[in-house]
Amino acid sequence: MASLMREYALDAISSIMLTGADLLAKVKELGDVSKSDLVRACGYVSTKKDGTERLNFTAFYEALLNAKGVDFGAAPRAGKAGRKLSFNTKVQFNGNLMVGKAYTAMLDLQPGDEFEIKLGRKQIRLVPLGAEDEEG
Repeated sequence: MASLMREYALDAISSIMLTGADLLAKVKELGDVSKSDLVRACGYVSTKKDGTERLNFTAFYEALLNAKGVDFGAAPRAGKAGRKLSFNTKVQFNGNLMVGKAYTAMLDLQPGDEFEIKLGRKQIRLVPLGAEDEEG
């Protein structure tokens, strides 16, 4: 009877990709099945242009890790792969402050964008020209 239920569970593939507690419960329920059957039963399958099935192993394992509490972060990181932004900078030898491309990309700044420089006690703020200063 258990093998019949397992076959039924594998045949009744959901078009919805399971996540969170539902995904963990399904993995536990299926027990010792092949990785392909597990991915398929949890809904991580798509159809190629030629009509053949494609199993989305990467999406499945990311969802499984996320369900177990490992967070990858939703947004892709700017800059080199694996490098985290420090949100710190130094005054260069010539007195300039450098704001890197990764930071300007996060704010969708374009070449030619102009800013007003506002000096405060031990701080420098850049306010886009024409924008209202929120912390004024």
